[in-house]
Amino acid sequence: MKSKSAWEEHVSPPEFGKPSGRLKVDALVIGGGITGVTTAYLLKKAGLKVALVERYKIGGGETAHTTAHVTCVTDARLSELASSVGKPAASALWDAGLLAMQQIDTIAHENAIRCELRKVPGYLFAAEGKPAGPERKSLADDARLAKEFGYDAELIDADPLFERPAVRFANQLKFHPLKYLYGLARRLPGDDSHVFQETDGTHLDEKKNVLHTPDGTISYGALVIATHVPLQGKTGTLSAALFQTKLAAYSSYAIKALVRRQDEALFWDTNDPYLYLRVDDHATETSVVLGGEDHKTGTKADTETRYTNLERTLRKIFPKAEPTCRWSGQVIETPDGLPYIGETSDHQFLATGFSGNGMTLGTFSAILIADLVVGRKNSWAELFDPHRKKLAGAWEYLRENKDFPAYFLKDHLTPVHQDAGEISPGDGALAKVDGKKCAVYVDEDGKQTVLSPVCPHLGCIVHWNPSEKTWDCPCHGSRFTSSGDLIAGPAEQGLEKITTP
Repeated sequence: MKSKSAWEEHVSPPEFGKPSGRLKVDALVIGGGITGVTTAYLLKKAGLKVALVERYKIGGGETAHTTAHVTCVTDARLSELASSVGKPAASALWDAGLLAMQQIDTIAHENAIRCELRKVPGYLFAAEGKPAGPERKSLADDARLAKEFGYDAELIDADPLFERPAVRFANQLKFHPLKYLYGLARRLPGDDSHVFQETDGTHLDEKKNVLHTPDGTISYGALVIATHVPLQGKTGTLSAALFQTKLAAYSSYAIKALVRRQDEALFWDTNDPYLYLRVDDHATETSVVLGGEDHKTGTKADTETRYTNLERTLRKIFPKAEPTCRWSGQVIETPDGLPYIGETSDHQFLATGFSGNGMTLGTFSAILIADLVVGRKNSWAELFDPHRKKLAGAWEYLRENKDFPAYFLKDHLTPVHQDAGEISPGDGALAKVDGKKCAVYVDEDGKQTVLSPVCPHLGCIVHWNPSEKTWDCPCHGSRFTSSGDLIAGPAEQGLEKITTP
């Protein structure tokens, strides 16, 4: 069995050089994982000149060692999270994951990145060996809360693999993290933006905002530290040390194996530490990635036992499984289960503490930090502030900003069950057309007008207004006629018309 992650097989990292001479940029990003690369991409897209530096190769850190569950379902159970930090904060954390999922989907499609991105169900199931009755009751609490927060969640008697009581979460995602990251990194250089590999990002002159490298310097305006465990940067040594005490590192282990044919899905059980599994069905083979056996980093000498335990569990689930590779990664936890994302010193930003949700919260960090750098309002800034001491203020702030577009992006991932043919004459609705969600209006003569449901302003999903017979955007109030023409902004154009056979 190979000792390398499944994602490092059959892919080659892009080649980037090292900095030389004197370079000046608007923003310097240190760290070439999903957080750093996505941040650099969004800052460049916002019109900034960006330099990204990575100590090793792009994607060579924790992004290469994930199991790449792209999900808003957090490691902490939703019921436990709501109890510890409150419902608004718990809901905001899930919404952050949802916004990240939407961002990943948008980036992959806009840049034609072939990264095996697929929409799949996720199952939180009662762990083997636990009584089904009490487990079902606690799972019902999670399902109830998820529905209350607007998520498509359903309590079921048996999941399709382990046949245990479970909560089924619709429309989660999975992808190949390195194919995604490499594709995105290749789009960074150009227009005075740069990517540098094998470049140490620690030699910073914090007074002059300059990074020194063996062959040159990089002067910057904003500094983004995206290194899993944050570098000190311009933060004082004592402050940096105190911040580190708020982080706890845990090691987690994974095995990939070839198995019999299974439907693609994500799974997590209710143990602590929990077992997690993803199923990938390709044209020529079906494989699974099984992970777990977490422990605080550095506290277990016999780590080989972790792999032995995982393989034993794998054999129970798939007796004829053929393991191909194994690897470990690291998860950074915070005391309250919420990430630290934001400004730590003047024009210096960091992101860490993703608690097992690195793909989504790393992507969300890029969204939040890009907003902070360019001066855009972001409703999560106070909640995830690295300097936070209590959450009360953040809760109220989030309650007062429910119109922020991200809260409505859950509409993108909530399925529609109505077919266009079921809409009555003179009415409109979100409905399925050729399997896709569309905004459909049927006139009095039965003629259908099929439109994209995505508002061209900021990408929210429009809703049908039956009394006015208009399509209205819940985010910022743009309105459109039944045929998609713009009535009122801030959108500057109408809804896209979709031609049907």
